[in-house]
Amino acid sequence: MTPAEMETRIVRYGDLKPCKTAFIDAHTPGSDQKENFTIIGGGVSESPDQHVHISIPHGFNIGAAGQPPKCRNSLHSHRTAEVFFVLKGRWRFFWGRWGDAGEVILDEGDIFNIPTGIFRGFENIGNDYGMIMAILGGDDAGGGVIWAPQVIEDAAEHGLVLSEEGKLYDTKQGQSLPSGVKAMPVLSEAELARYPEPATADVIPNHVARYWDMVALADKTPARVIGAEAMLRDKPGFEVSLVTRASASADMHQHDRASVLMPVTGHWRVSWEGGAATLAPGDTMSVPENLMHNAVPSMTGEAALYHILGTDDPAGPTWSAP
Repeated sequence: MTPAEMETRIVRYGDLKPCKTAFIDAHTPGSDQKENFTIIGGGVSESPDQHVHISIPHGFNIGAAGQPPKCRNSLHSHRTAEVFFVLKGRWRFFWGRWGDAGEVILDEGDIFNIPTGIFRGFENIGNDYGMIMAILGGDDAGGGVIWAPQVIEDAAEHGLVLSEEGKLYDTKQGQSLPSGVKAMPVLSEAELARYPEPATADVIPNHVARYWDMVALADKTPARVIGAEAMLRDKPGFEVSLVTRASASADMHQHDRASVLMPVTGHWRVSWEGGAATLAPGDTMSVPENLMHNAVPSMTGEAALYHILGTDDPAGPTWSAP
């Protein structure tokens, strides 16, 4: 594969194209300044304005959310796995029907495998613009977002209506639901009762991994972060590892399916049969299946990257009370 061909599979942080109207809370005060990015796969955006950088199926989706301080993402749920790692800033994640069942604070490099089937939200509690990178299970990411009822009701007060097909209509721009198309119904009390409300103590031990703990474990071989026998034991349809300077290898290797490299710190030189490219924090690279390659730090200093590889495990709900 030539460098030019491979460059089409690299999304540079500086080239990310944001969408500010991706979801139903795009006009809701407190959430109206967030930017959403769809990097690999179709994602779960509800807006036709969302740009998809790489549409090649990987068995999972890669996205990102960028938010200024005090901006939050409203309470929602997914039918498949959702994993976040913090690229920039400090973030508070909260969950439950009203967002008060539990919470955790994440710093740069930390990763959170959010339990499937619960309402969750997050906000930037840092002092500068922050960015979190996301992995969603499945090629179709479970068919969309499930919003807490109050989110749909608040959005309607600010002009946004979601159809039952998952498409947004902005009444402030003169849009309305087409004839014969119904609005997305809010969940009934019986349906809401099926969403668990796990406490913080039940979530953090099995779903959160701290950056420096992972770095310490990756002193000889990459730290297995999410997987059947990993730090966070789960089978969400993909595996996640953290590779550091200490555990990186110049040996060429390949995978039988496309994999993804996402630097957290430092610059990384990825070489393959036909060329090489350098990745910086925030860049995302899709490595084709069966392509011999390696990834090693290209400069001195701290260096770590996340490696994501799809599996044949189902991407659906995995949460159960401990």
